[in-house]
Amino acid sequence: MSFPYTTLMIQGTTSDAGKSTVVAALCRLLKRRGVRVTPFKPQNMALNSAVTADGGEIGRAQALQAIAAGVAPHTDMNPILLKPSSDIGAQVIIHGKVRAEMNARDYHQYKTVAMEAVLESHQRLLRQYDCVMVEGAGSPAEINLRARDIANMGFAEKVDCPVVLVADIDRGGVFAHIVGTLACLSESERRRTIGFVINRFRGDIKLLEPGLDWLEQQTGKPVLAVLPYLHGLFLDAEDAVQPVQAVRGAFRVVVPSMPRMSNHTDFDALRAHPDVDLRFVREGQPIPQADLIILPGSKNTRGDLAWLRAQGWEPHIQRHLRYGGKVIGICGGFQMLGREVTDPLGMDGKAGASPALGLLDMATEMRPEKRLAQVHGTCAFGDEPAPVSGYEIHMGVSTGGALARPAFRIDGRPEGAQSDDGQILGTYLHGLFDTPQAISALLRWAGLDSDHTVDTSALREASLNRIADATQPLLDALIALK
Repeated sequence: MSFPYTTLMIQGTTSDAGKSTVVAALCRLLKRRGVRVTPFKPQNMALNSAVTADGGEIGRAQALQAIAAGVAPHTDMNPILLKPSSDIGAQVIIHGKVRAEMNARDYHQYKTVAMEAVLESHQRLLRQYDCVMVEGAGSPAEINLRARDIANMGFAEKVDCPVVLVADIDRGGVFAHIVGTLACLSESERRRTIGFVINRFRGDIKLLEPGLDWLEQQTGKPVLAVLPYLHGLFLDAEDAVQPVQAVRGAFRVVVPSMPRMSNHTDFDALRAHPDVDLRFVREGQPIPQADLIILPGSKNTRGDLAWLRAQGWEPHIQRHLRYGGKVIGICGGFQMLGREVTDPLGMDGKAGASPALGLLDMATEMRPEKRLAQVHGTCAFGDEPAPVSGYEIHMGVSTGGALARPAFRIDGRPEGAQSDDGQILGTYLHGLFDTPQAISALLRWAGLDSDHTVDTSALREASLNRIADATQPLLDALIALK
């Protein structure tokens, strides 16, 4: 069946209104109907990223949407990715490759160049697919960012595509969000906004209907769908750490929620495990006792290492190890386990060197070349070589004696490190918990021998189908509207 839109853009009244989820759901619905659909996000700012089949880097949400559409993730699906390294600076990734490190003011001027990359990608996708399903970023009502906008209405105006506006009723003030957003738009932008989606509704729809009638009278535009609040979804988050569910298991895993933590989707499988109590510890919170401490990836290893020390993590980790606890370091967290982290060119901020935690005999030097790879291999610990799959995204190169005892064998080469006493494991491998055999092997190494397994692919597929089923009214309304 055909779909009456070649390009359709989903924008939101706020960040986290549900744009990513709505795009994923529409991609899955169109895939079911035999429509060749692809996701697209002109500009994404996120520390959760994915490696594509063509060897580039895109936002994690676009990789999830590609899965929903049944296509391989590609760098054209997210031509501009910004990875914040400080409050005012970010690594600028164009077509999957690092282009520069820029502060916010310089990037604002650079947007005219970035728009060319966005339009190139959009045109390539149009030639390959029946429909390009576009996700906006943040809100189109950010007045200070409207000049040179490439993420929301600036893109929609350039390619002349219709826009659906999504608002989250669970936040409260949903009608003000919608009417206020429209008031901030130009006349042409209001005209291309074809309708609204009210997301995350729970309750009696009859009580909402007077508000829907008022909204349509005030704006002259239809409410295309009211989508329900769905509990228990297993979907890759775009950026913000999702609230951890109620305590489920006795085996406690603790993760410091560092300011520049990256790819926290590494922990989604642990979040879903019925025998694991996963806790993120934020700034100023007391550090609880744990069976396993995991130091996550970081976009600014030296900066987050300083944060760890300021929060009291260093003596806590040392005490944790003295009492027999286990520690895993992933990517930037792996680098922190060594003797030193040096950044002679200032790749992640001010050039210099920082003493690391000294728990593994190795040192890391930040270099301009970023390693991007999808990888497969086996665990080098435990009684059996459990299979593992994942991806690497890092700029540092680590050397030292600790690497002689690898944690994994990846594509025939040693990867990562284990301490001689078997209490510490470090790796550059993201997604290491996503393979059912690997998560079981890692948890056994850490001290949990569980009969339960977690299959992240199956959980993700089930959730994509759930959101698609719930979003069917929106697809029906879009087809009827055209």
